[in-house]
Amino acid sequence: MERHDTHDDTHDDTHEHRTMQQEQTHGTDREQDRDQKLSLTGSVALGTGVMIGAGIFALVGQVAELAGGWVPWAFLAGAVVVAFSSYSYIRYSTANPSSGGIAMLLKAAYGPGVVAGSFALFMYVSMILAQSLLGRTFGTYLLRPFGMQNSAVWVPVLAVVAIVAAALVNLVGNRWVERSATVTAALKIAGIGILAVGGILAAGVDSLGRLVTVADRTPPEAGWPGFLAGVTLCILAYKGFTTITNQGADLARPERNIGRSIMISIALCTVLYLLITVAVTGSLSVPEIVAARDYALAEAAEPMFGVWGVRLTVAIAVVATLSGLVASLFAVSKLYDMLRDMGQAPGLPGKEGHQSLYITAGLAIVMAAFFDLSQIAALGAILYLAMDIAIHLGILRHLKDDVQARPWIPWVAIALDVAVLVPFVLLKAQADPFTLVVTAVVAAVIVAAQWVTVRRRSGASEGR
Repeated sequence: MERHDTHDDTHDDTHEHRTMQQEQTHGTDREQDRDQKLSLTGSVALGTGVMIGAGIFALVGQVAELAGGWVPWAFLAGAVVVAFSSYSYIRYSTANPSSGGIAMLLKAAYGPGVVAGSFALFMYVSMILAQSLLGRTFGTYLLRPFGMQNSAVWVPVLAVVAIVAAALVNLVGNRWVERSATVTAALKIAGIGILAVGGILAAGVDSLGRLVTVADRTPPEAGWPGFLAGVTLCILAYKGFTTITNQGADLARPERNIGRSIMISIALCTVLYLLITVAVTGSLSVPEIVAARDYALAEAAEPMFGVWGVRLTVAIAVVATLSGLVASLFAVSKLYDMLRDMGQAPGLPGKEGHQSLYITAGLAIVMAAFFDLSQIAALGAILYLAMDIAIHLGILRHLKDDVQARPWIPWVAIALDVAVLVPFVLLKAQADPFTLVVTAVVAAVIVAAQWVTVRRRSGASEGR
């Protein structure tokens, strides 16, 4: 009996020890999983890292060209449009978090065919255009202290260098991307905040009242159509929020944090954009902003702070654009991975590895080398808004019950998209028809390539 009791005790001890080991192992695995996941802070940093970049540094002058002195209101209106648009993305991504949020949304709404693949590639190309915009903005601001900001050679050369550097950071891995994004996002927010507050103090605190009055505001030359067209470009300064939907597989508690991350990122950017545009319009006249449209923030800093203000602005712009490139390459590569897995996009021969990163960075380099900032912004805005409308229609027609969406919000989002896109296209048709032709060609090539891809895929399936 005593031997039996001893055996039982030994067996129980062994079993308990194994159980504790298993629990420790599972606990360690869970801790490692949590360590490898993006936190809410990291997600917001990546989101704002993409959003706070070329959008505010390069677009203020281009928006002023269309919206006149109503630039701050244009950025506020852009935030309203994006806030309504974000609803569809949040509803779907919360219910179905993945690494290719937008691609999966379109596939769920339209099936794995030409429509879903085309609009997903519209989004992919618009994000690559955003990367090339960041690259050229980096080059433009870096050359501003030397008076070479309009160089047709050095701006694209530095843009290529910036994109390559950002790609190398992404090769290191997720944790480095998150850490660098968190630090640089804090630097950008603090730096732009200092510039904005300093500019407002220099112009007088009462300049904040210009947000709610038309006094001393130069109206748009084209009236309300010009203002709405300017809002179209402002949306580019916010659309980086969509990259957060691609973080689903990498984000801790995505069902809760995706929506929170998107709304926090939009709110942070809205406050910063309003403050900095009030400061810029208080420092420079509309013609001066338009004349320096690719580097308006640096130009505005000179009368406020002198040469050191220009240097500070350049330093912030360099950090903002480089970190924006790092965050954007990370997120957009995830989208391409999903498109390739869905059979909607090709891969390179050989092992997969970092194929999506190489393809994305390579395309961004080509676009940065051959398009100027104005063309890049226009092309990216049109492709993005076309895709955005398709997203909302997909939610309304096929997914509203699955994701428990309130139909009136996507309908408002569609109305707002159309309200800003139509005036923008009409004004571009008069001022820059070449860019519209290029946009049409790019869209046609994407649709044609998708049609061929889907037909081949269908033929291969039937042949099995």
